[in-house]
Amino acid sequence: MLVLSRRVGERLVIGGDIVVTVIEVRSDGVRLGIDAPRSVRVHRAEVLEAISSANEEAVAADAGTEAALRRIIAAPPSPATPVDPAVPAAPATPAVDSSGDAPHDR
Repeated sequence: MLVLSRRVGERLVIGGDIVVTVIEVRSDGVRLGIDAPRSVRVHRAEVLEAISSANEEAVAADAGTEAALRRIIAAPPSPATPVDPAVPAAPATPAVDSSGDAPHDR
């Protein structure tokens, strides 16, 4: 690790195309400006760690979830709903020809 002392307004160049500028020094921290090409991702480490941790938790399945998924996969498909002969069938919808109009009596 390279450790440098910089003052407000001073810069650090990384790889020729990334420039880090000291913007402000306070008692509780330092404000930095980072100028980098769009292809270079710049993230705060604590945010990346939080996202990574949340993603790992979201992907991890507990035993109950795993068992439920196995039951769904192993279950045979349910049969079609039986037709009750006491219930009248819905009226048929008239066919529509290619013009989009209902068929005419001929």
